Amino acid sequence: MTPGILAAKKAKVSYTVHEYEHDPSAESYGNEAAEKMGVNPNQVFKTLVVAIDGKELAVAVVPVTAMLSLKLLAKAAGAKKAAMADKQEVQRSTGYVLGGVSPLGQKKRLKTFIDASAGQFDTVFVSAGKRGLEIELAPADLARLTGARFTSLQLSNSG
Repeated sequence: MTPGILAAKKAKVSYTVHEYEHDPSAESYGNEAAEKMGVNPNQVFKTLVVAIDGKELAVAVVPVTAMLSLKLLAKAAGAKKAAMADKQEVQRSTGYVLGGVSPLGQKKRLKTFIDASAGQFDTVFVSAGKRGLEIELAPADLARLTGARFTSLQLSNSG
């Protein structure tokens, strides 16, 4: 049982754990998860850790079908700029390996932002804390457990 699952269990929220055989050659962990679980890929969210103004880390939870807009994330965080965080730093602060970073149960609680599109679903899927393991829960519960705010985080497809 991962720290992410334990966090949901401890908070007594309704959740379902989904396990699938992870293929190490898969190019996109999120798309692989959606495909193997047979669910709408817009409902599967990836957890990205970013550095805000080069100082603090923050978490962006966006659909696996979307690209994170660093500009929108920086704005949401009240910062000038955001950049993808260093891999070692991500693992050190979250306690998870890349491809298995869960927004739940992180070692150090980071400011978290969830893409507003999560609100259109009764439940969303996020990593449960390791590759091949997803946790399905209501977006409101995810926000409550992570202290997250809903905001637009996707790069627009125009241009």
